[in-house]
Amino acid sequence: MKILNTQQIRKADQYTIENEPIASIDLMERASKAFFDAIKPRLKKQDIIRVFCGMGNNGGDGLAVSRMLVLSGYEVHTYKIVHSDKASPDFQTNEKRLKKLKRAHFHEVQKKEEFPAIEPGDIVIDAVFGSGLTRPLEGFPAEVIKHLNASEGIRIALDLPSGLFAEDNTGNIGDNIFKAQYTYTFQLPKLSFMFAENAEYLGQWQILNIGLSKTFIDQEETPWHFLLDVDLKPHYQYRNKFDHKGTFGHGLLIAGSYGKSGAALLSARAALQMGPGLVTTHVPRANYTIQQLGLPEGMVSIDEDESHFTGIKDIGPYSAIAIGPGLGKEPQTQNALKMLIQNATRPMVLDADALNILAENPTWISFLPAGSILTPHVGELERLAGKSGSGWERLERAREMAFRFKCYVVLKGAHTAVVCPDKQVIFNSTGNPGMAKGGSGDVLTGMILGLLTQGYSPLFSCMAGVYLHGLSADLAARKKPMESLMATDIINFIPRALGNVFY
Repeated sequence: MKILNTQQIRKADQYTIENEPIASIDLMERASKAFFDAIKPRLKKQDIIRVFCGMGNNGGDGLAVSRMLVLSGYEVHTYKIVHSDKASPDFQTNEKRLKKLKRAHFHEVQKKEEFPAIEPGDIVIDAVFGSGLTRPLEGFPAEVIKHLNASEGIRIALDLPSGLFAEDNTGNIGDNIFKAQYTYTFQLPKLSFMFAENAEYLGQWQILNIGLSKTFIDQEETPWHFLLDVDLKPHYQYRNKFDHKGTFGHGLLIAGSYGKSGAALLSARAALQMGPGLVTTHVPRANYTIQQLGLPEGMVSIDEDESHFTGIKDIGPYSAIAIGPGLGKEPQTQNALKMLIQNATRPMVLDADALNILAENPTWISFLPAGSILTPHVGELERLAGKSGSGWERLERAREMAFRFKCYVVLKGAHTAVVCPDKQVIFNSTGNPGMAKGGSGDVLTGMILGLLTQGYSPLFSCMAGVYLHGLSADLAARKKPMESLMATDIINFIPRALGNVFY
């Protein structure tokens, strides 16, 4: 699914109006109906609903929603926030329609003293401003938003919380942004939804299809995408009757050090669940017994050192290599990583301490095979690329890194971003907070290795890896509380995730 910017969405509206064809007021009606249908299951007949409308088209949507709610028998108070001398034509049309209803409670608000009291439990719908803002709210509109945020009502945003920019919010004023508990956005997600610092304004968000032209959306170019299962299915390789383990490759995982054998075990187990023919885990001598007993399906290569990685003699037999989980940063380990990078001829997966070693030796990054995959969390990316003041800035650093070194950067987070060498970015749509626990990243490394080993492209390995990783956690969270979710639970639900997506 594409993520379009504000200008592109405006063009999509216009293209739909001209080519469906449909009148703009009718497209507004369709969007408002989609919003009404989405929030109705949350409402009770005794609820008092307060809809706050600006004077643009977002406000026009709010007026149409108010009308639908009144006609459905709800007690609705609609507030026209007078922040301009002129309202949009579609706003004016919907204002006239609403005022014709006998049970409509319509109010104009022009100054702070006219702000209504909002009781705990009231439903507050924000339709003051949409995606057209170009600067932070200030003055009277900002006071309106602060008043709404101070209430104990249930706050719902129509399309976009007022005051929030659809893309980059660097320099925005957080206190002047509506803090929704629920956001219902139209047709496509907004880029700003992908950044952690905006979560407090969005709450839970949902995409509503309002029938914008698929033809227009398909032809628009954008570097931003939202990953869904339909993006994976066309590229999956189904197995044939006469396939054998040699068909699906032999992966090498270099992981673990003294006291960190669990990272290697988790990663190797996850890799095997993804379908490679063979997986060999290279571990220090101290971890051999744990690895052999913990994963009888896997093979083990033993390092010459008792406690950490010091090198591997022959990487020729392996289809793909991953390194990093539980690795440690001993001087010998760092030298061994340097040698591995210099000798590798195929894309590698680097995680955890492998990334931390690269951060201390940045010149080595340029020697990585093209198409290699780096899987940092926020802290690891900052060590690699420098500190960032916002999610937007952090993502730009990741894009520059991917472009410069011709690698893929899998920036882990609530919407893990797969950043490509051409600066395209694919945000993941699966996963939950239960994954915020040690071991989850080791599982992801193994899953990506398992896919890369089978001959999948680095891009597909990243996309399918992050999507199935999150989906496995979502399936596990249906069986136990998120607080109790473990990395092993993610592994245990990989088969069901694969079945849900591909079978």
